[in-house]
Amino acid sequence: MTKQPRQTTDTNATEAERAHRQCTLADQPEDAASHRVMAEARRRQGDELAALAHLIAAHTLDSFAADPLHASVRELCDVATGYYMKGDHATAESWYRLVLKVAPGLPLAHQNLSAICAGAGRRAEAEAHRAQAYRAQRVFIEQAAQQARPILILCAGREAGNIPFEILLPTDTYTRIKYVIDYAADEEDHQLPPFDLVFNAIGDADVAASMDARLTRFGQRCQRPMLNAPAAVARTQRHRLAALLSDIDDVVIAPCIRVERGGNGAKALASTLASENVPFPILARPTAMHGGEGLARCQTLAALEQHLAGTDAPHYLSAFLDYRSVDSYYRKYRMIFIDRRPWPYHLAISSYWMVHYFSADMAAHPWKIDEERRFLTNPADVLGARAMTALAAIGRRLDLDYAGIDFTLLPDGRIFLFEANATMRVHYERADGPLAHKNRHVQAIIDAFARLLSRHAPA
Repeated sequence: MTKQPRQTTDTNATEAERAHRQCTLADQPEDAASHRVMAEARRRQGDELAALAHLIAAHTLDSFAADPLHASVRELCDVATGYYMKGDHATAESWYRLVLKVAPGLPLAHQNLSAICAGAGRRAEAEAHRAQAYRAQRVFIEQAAQQARPILILCAGREAGNIPFEILLPTDTYTRIKYVIDYAADEEDHQLPPFDLVFNAIGDADVAASMDARLTRFGQRCQRPMLNAPAAVARTQRHRLAALLSDIDDVVIAPCIRVERGGNGAKALASTLASENVPFPILARPTAMHGGEGLARCQTLAALEQHLAGTDAPHYLSAFLDYRSVDSYYRKYRMIFIDRRPWPYHLAISSYWMVHYFSADMAAHPWKIDEERRFLTNPADVLGARAMTALAAIGRRLDLDYAGIDFTLLPDGRIFLFEANATMRVHYERADGPLAHKNRHVQAIIDAFARLLSRHAPA
């Protein structure tokens, strides 16, 4: 039986609900009294979490009014971050904005507001918050246990291009020293806290290209081992992969070129495509984008020109090859390279050509899960010896300590490579969910990465 909301004629409740309605998500009130009223309204509505958030806000505002020199905004920032981690970005934004009214320079609030704004397409606002965050602070230390090994993590701040490293470097084992190097002056390299090893987490080659000189200078003066050398990352730009990998036996890569904003007009575009042997249909995707964001399949030159004219970003243009299996499904395999060795991560099977695990509806089809399980358990049996030999050769040629590859298996046993780079994410699935079978294979990847760290910087 559905519980009905309790009816009330209480004057205070009516006043509280009116106050709550008047407060938009983008503008939390700045006085403690309003938050206490809103806390009561939320409690009457059965939302204890929101009620607690408003009480924390009231306490924080009272503390700053009474003793601003000794008051702390930490608990209020934790409220915002809690909503952010839950994916409720609108509510998180409202709380972060209140945090910044109380403590205008707090880097964490600016960092996460930047991510929220970027995700909403508000680029100028995102950049403003990024600049505020990283002008104030470039080094962020997540302290682990006393004996945890310190790892310096090179990160990009201006654009999203970092390897998701949280699962690879858990804070119960490592102290994470995040260094936002594109905002840091060279002399700051000498002021870093002690570390055993450097992990270059700037895995997107398009993002890293803008800071190539800075990364080179850091590498020249660094006295510790570095994983994922910037020069190796740079070779993974989509239009450079064919030159890097296409001479490996049993590897097929679609021809790909990079064009700058707008494509320089139909005539120049047609000439470039012809000279580089890139036939239609063509996949057009913005640089530094992943997960299919901004990807379009263009059947004709006119459609391609129209698509490029509507964007302000450089694009990769690659030939679309129909890679359907004999059962008419599209398959995308992903493997993760740890120290150049491939480990199986997932298989997505879809009836649509743009295959992503989140949209393939894997959990709804037991036969898909069964096929993925077979791949994860014994990839050599599924892919065959030719493909496994090719994958091993790709790992050696990439020469990255951490990387990933998306590909399919052609009917003749060759690999058709979609992309290979250092940005691919691994994560655990819910232990009681339909994809829990993946977790032991994720753990194998994490364990292999831990062994890699130990080899490069023994404890």
